[in-house]
Amino acid sequence: MYKKIFFMAIVFGMALYAGCGRGSDNSGGFASNPGSAFSGSLQVKGSDTMVNLGQAWAEAFMKKHPEAGIAVTGGGSGTGISSLISNTCDICMSSRNIKEKEISLANQKGVSPQEIKVAMDGLAVIVHPKNPVTNLTIDQLAGIFTGRITNWKDVGGNNAAIVVLSREVNSGTHVYFKEHVLRKGDPNSKEEFEPGALLLSSSQAIADEIAGNQNAIGYYGMGYISEKQKPVHVSKDEKSEYVAPAIENVINGKYPISRPLLLYVNGQPGGLVKEFIDFALSKEGQDIVLKTDFVPVLPNEEKK
Repeated sequence: MYKKIFFMAIVFGMALYAGCGRGSDNSGGFASNPGSAFSGSLQVKGSDTMVNLGQAWAEAFMKKHPEAGIAVTGGGSGTGISSLISNTCDICMSSRNIKEKEISLANQKGVSPQEIKVAMDGLAVIVHPKNPVTNLTIDQLAGIFTGRITNWKDVGGNNAAIVVLSREVNSGTHVYFKEHVLRKGDPNSKEEFEPGALLLSSSQAIADEIAGNQNAIGYYGMGYISEKQKPVHVSKDEKSEYVAPAIENVINGKYPISRPLLLYVNGQPGGLVKEFIDFALSKEGQDIVLKTDFVPVLPNEEKK
């Protein structure tokens, strides 16, 4: 499906790009040279999980095409989607699927969100390195993050109160964790994070808090794992294998908390928007995905 998106013919001489509508050269941005698909500027906004990946793509792309200017900022998947809907960005980065109500609002404003899968991510559950807990089931994680389990001793740890950390509600990571861990994929479930959970604005903020608090537990994209935090091995249930959040385990489907990483644009991409997305899906772009500890979305033979 994506090949059709990225390689469809762009009508020669088309005056307006059907993207975010902020440009006049099919780029989605403001081009300095209307005759070049690589000229102009792009605003890329959204998922904090993806911001380092997006910035790495932008740096490599601008090194190849210095006439392009690409600004990448975070703020959360919800922020990116809102910006796409309001025509204040060219590309939205999102670690969750756009919601039906967001699509409806976008359509009311003349925006037609198009989804492109650019990578995969394993969502790591992390604790302090000195925390003796190494393995947790999805049920235990749901119990901890909803507040039904409040002491580490109840899951094999020390006799200490559990400090629950979460991304803020605007984060795609927050939404994914709630839907797939707390609610276990049940659309009728009403489970929520425990009221005392500390909501933090970024994955890096969770990483920093975990590094300084031996009783804290949180989650983030596995690209943020460092020696200052310990990733917990997760199993679907007590009878299943406990699996580490690692690239090979996301690829083979063993790690139970995995998700796609997405880009959204307005309409079929053209100009600079298309060139940037094509780069992200190229061999060089997917090598950057791997270097930033995410999982490439295309097999080697499909990369350009």
